[in-house]
Amino acid sequence: MNTKIINSEDPDAIAIAMEVLKENGTVAFPTDTVYGLATLTSESEVIKKLFVIKDRDEKQAIAVLIGQDKDLELVAEHASEKALRLANAFWPGALTLIVPRNPNLPDILSPLPTIGVRIPDHPFAIELMKMSGPLAVTSANLSGGKNTMNAKSVLDQLDGKIDLIIDGGETPGGSPSTVVDVRGNEPIILREGPITEEEILAVWIKK
Repeated sequence: MNTKIINSEDPDAIAIAMEVLKENGTVAFPTDTVYGLATLTSESEVIKKLFVIKDRDEKQAIAVLIGQDKDLELVAEHASEKALRLANAFWPGALTLIVPRNPNLPDILSPLPTIGVRIPDHPFAIELMKMSGPLAVTSANLSGGKNTMNAKSVLDQLDGKIDLIIDGGETPGGSPSTVVDVRGNEPIILREGPITEEEILAVWIKK
């Protein structure tokens, strides 16, 4: 496979990325944290490519990114009032919410009836997902490899394994998003990240 690289400022970048995705291909693009690697969420066999490319255990869940609030209902079967409060406070941003998975999504995304979802604070990513709808997205690196913060680092690890890299320069954030399980009465921090537990609790308990 020949991995193609195009600049995010290319006026055809969104259209080219969409063409690759519609052909069940894989696209790496910048987010507000690290570079992500994406496929459409339509079919299990398409999503399986992400596990194969990264040499990733299929027991590990893959998050879904969206480009607009209204697409949350396509990902979550139900989002609580407090979960929506966190989304309103921190999206777009580096917060992944663990919510009940919409049964229309392929089971391969998660071994549990849950899914991680967020809106990244990056203009290219948002515009792409407004066009594509929800995308299955994992970090654009080999499992156990270093997080990728620019197109070159993606190419160094995944050259010949993926179809397209969108070069958006260096990502503004150096660490993955904060992950919070919001299904219960209290938020549970599953992975620490740019948004702190204190910030989350301040919004969660706000009257």
